[in-house]
Amino acid sequence: MRIPRPHRVDLLIAAGGLACGLLLWGFGIVVRPDALIDGRWAVLVPLLVMTATETVRRTMPRTALAVGTLAVVANEFTHGSIATILMFTDVVYAAVVYGPPASARRIPYSTGLITVGITIGFLVWWQNAIALLIGVASGIVCFLPALTGAVVRNHRQTAEAARLRAEQTALLAEMDRSQAVVAERARMARELHDMVANHLSAIAIHSTAALSLDDAATTRQALTVIRENSVAGLAEMRRLIGLLRDSSGDAEPAAAPTLAGLDALVAQAGTNGESSGLTFALDDTRDPARPALPAPVELAAYRIVQESLTNALKHAPAGLVAVTLTQDGHTLRVLVTSPFGDRPGPRAPGSGAGLVGMRERVALLGGEFEAGPVTTAEGRKIWQVRAELPAEERTSDG
Repeated sequence: MRIPRPHRVDLLIAAGGLACGLLLWGFGIVVRPDALIDGRWAVLVPLLVMTATETVRRTMPRTALAVGTLAVVANEFTHGSIATILMFTDVVYAAVVYGPPASARRIPYSTGLITVGITIGFLVWWQNAIALLIGVASGIVCFLPALTGAVVRNHRQTAEAARLRAEQTALLAEMDRSQAVVAERARMARELHDMVANHLSAIAIHSTAALSLDDAATTRQALTVIRENSVAGLAEMRRLIGLLRDSSGDAEPAAAPTLAGLDALVAQAGTNGESSGLTFALDDTRDPARPALPAPVELAAYRIVQESLTNALKHAPAGLVAVTLTQDGHTLRVLVTSPFGDRPGPRAPGSGAGLVGMRERVALLGGEFEAGPVTTAEGRKIWQVRAELPAEERTSDG
């Protein structure tokens, strides 16, 4: 078995203990004048053995304690060295601090019982007060170091547990912060796409038409639509920038759009889609006397309609784009249908981010969302966007 390398501090402690022991031995300072082994050299044997145990007090604490106990017992049969006894107290302390948990629990109890046993034994044998002094000395040599080691180990474990809790708390806080940043970025991406894509799509379609048709009236009409959508897009961008400013900024965010603005939104889409042969209609069958919807629900419904109209302007052939709003019980239903098929003339490119954003908005509110081509009862294919939103604000479990 490979013997662990001694710790540098343990080597220094051992060297200091040995130097003190040799200095006391050189001056002839001993614990008792009479001894069972009456040889001056005999004091050095326990001293050297105890010095060796000090070198492994941290790496092999149980072995150091076992060998050190034998050395301190042997020291009692010689004239005795104070350095050997002091080093033994350090070995007992180290066995509790650096030893395994089982040893750390047993050693204080064992040394306490040994101290009591020695005290009672000498009281029975000598029957005088000197026996109590022997018991106190035994407690100082073995029980007090073990008790001190137990206190130190307990404090270290408490500090380590507190450190681990602090690290876990910091890790959880960082995870929460990262998730909040990701969620905020996704929200900003949805807002930016929904606010600007509608205007940019109209600009792309009409600019393409103006470039492809050599007609002054068509070009003028296209430029008029392009200007209107450019101005509206800039206004939406200023609103988004206002939302991102802090309270010390000079811009205040505008109110979020609501379903009351759908009439204007559908009318604008009709203007943008006129050149493509698209017409737009809004059918809001909700009861005006119903309580107002929560702001997040109204914003989500508005953005779903806005994105659906934008997609129709990009991809739908000529025909009717119908927007229907219904509400029964605690559910708001949004239905947008548009012609489906190949579209002649200019088209704006799409990235698919709009469908992803609509699906995310509905999922955040715990609703249902579907989008795709369907066949009507007359056998005609249309593109349908259907969303069911809770009329009372709640979030999904996901």
